[in-house]
Amino acid sequence: MKSPFIHIILAGTICVAIMIGYGVLYTDIGAESVIVANTERQIVAKTETENSIVSARASLAEIASDEASIQNYFIPETGVVSFIDTLQTQAEALNATTSILSVSMSGIGTQAALKIALTVKGTFDSVMRTIGTIEYMPYDLSISTLSLEQDTKNAWHADLNLVVGSIPAGIATSTP
Repeated sequence: MKSPFIHIILAGTICVAIMIGYGVLYTDIGAESVIVANTERQIVAKTETENSIVSARASLAEIASDEASIQNYFIPETGVVSFIDTLQTQAEALNATTSILSVSMSGIGTQAALKIALTVKGTFDSVMRTIGTIEYMPYDLSISTLSLEQDTKNAWHADLNLVVGSIPAGIATSTP
């Protein structure tokens, strides 16, 4: 028969081996848990970044039409002639004549403006209606100076200086 002392030593050795195995496995599982937690944080961060990008793209798509609408209030450098033609056409429709005295650019880049000096001739009613039409055109436009004089009994003329917002020819009219 074997002595109980050998059984106790054998049982103790098995218990120590099991405890050491348990400690090693516990340490390994703890290290893997840290790796999993870090990976989960990275996934959450990338998901939030992706959601932000999607949200920003949606916002840009929503404001693209607003941008095009706003840019319609400015005269492109290549559209000066057609704008002047529009001024003259509107004056003719109101039985007045418009003479453009000068056109110049002021400002640089996105803050550019056209300075237009013009004279409107006709009856008092047609001159004032033409000035009103010009003033309320759908552009970034302001009348910087205005003088109104009577030439003869029924002939008037107005000298105007307009400042009209302008955009450089290279700026796109919408966002892709």
